[in-house]
Amino acid sequence: MDSRTGDDSMSDGAVEVEPMPGYVDFITKASTVMYGAFRDCNTCGLELSKNTLLDNAYITWTEIGLFFLCAVMWTQIRRGLTECLFKPFGERCSLQPRDTAKMPESAWKLVFYSMSWSYSTYLLFFSDYTFFHNPPSVFYDWKSGMTVPVDIAIAYLIQGSFYGHSIYATVYMDAWRKDSTVMVVHHVITLALITFSYAFRYHNVGVLVLFLHDINDIQLEFTKLNVYFKTRGGGYYLVHDILSNMGSVSFSITWFWFRLYWFPLKVLYATCVHSLQSVPNIPFYFFFNCLLLSLLLMNVYWFLYIVLFVVKVLTGQMTEVNDVREYEDEESAQRAAAIAARASALLNGAPEDDDAGHRISAQGKHVQNGVTKEKHL
Repeated sequence: MDSRTGDDSMSDGAVEVEPMPGYVDFITKASTVMYGAFRDCNTCGLELSKNTLLDNAYITWTEIGLFFLCAVMWTQIRRGLTECLFKPFGERCSLQPRDTAKMPESAWKLVFYSMSWSYSTYLLFFSDYTFFHNPPSVFYDWKSGMTVPVDIAIAYLIQGSFYGHSIYATVYMDAWRKDSTVMVVHHVITLALITFSYAFRYHNVGVLVLFLHDINDIQLEFTKLNVYFKTRGGGYYLVHDILSNMGSVSFSITWFWFRLYWFPLKVLYATCVHSLQSVPNIPFYFFFNCLLLSLLLMNVYWFLYIVLFVVKVLTGQMTEVNDVREYEDEESAQRAAAIAARASALLNGAPEDDDAGHRISAQGKHVQNGVTKEKHL
């Protein structure tokens, strides 16, 4: 939807950069500006949205083709690394069967997010871009259909194709968890943000959003890998226990700092307030801000899992680092399912299937809403 703004106080000269606001200032100013834009948007509607999309969205068939090619490439690279490196390494280290099945997922994500976050860090802190220290600058000199710098276009291709791959991977490759449905929604929203922000040339904002989110994925997967490796081959390894505890503390702090502090006060304040000051009729103002606000709400949702983890540790319900998103006691659930299958067979007069329990508890399967889920690669 196109936007209309009542704030016409844009100066022709250099704009003085505002200090980063507090939460109260952000909520007050952003809500006031958004309400004013909505109230003044007398012509907003489906027809205007369609015309705005046709007039301002720029993306070529070559770019679309590269997206699908790279999405398939990530899937194949993950498959190759899993079969040739991660799985053999886990077996060589004598990980527990449950951890052997999950370790390749964390190892793959750690490799990718370390690479992608390093690149976005380079763009923000070792190049001429000032987006992190001066968030309003993401909209300076914005023009419809402007050329995307090659270094940022590369970042977009890497990230966009990865999230295209991740939608498939969450459903068919990853272990199923309590938040997997939310994770799929997150990937869809992220992919929509990446695609549309590139097409509408809001790529400067996108680099900042990716930087603020990828660091937590690095810490999460690092922590999970150390959890898997601390008990293996019948032994206990203190160094991995210490690293997993350090990783969980660092993950909790940076999640709040990057996603719940910097993200709303740097990114959302810029997109809700400064975007209209720099570009009074900026296209799809409400659409992009609604997607970003949805992303913030999901960050809050996952932060509740972090709080739950901390509460369990403080109250003694949990004595070691574990992923509270995992389904609890999967093996018990699998055994119960096997017993129920045998009982049902006996009641129906069918011969008992001695291999039912083995099939249900086979390695590489994970509980999905009470039923086992095959791991497809």
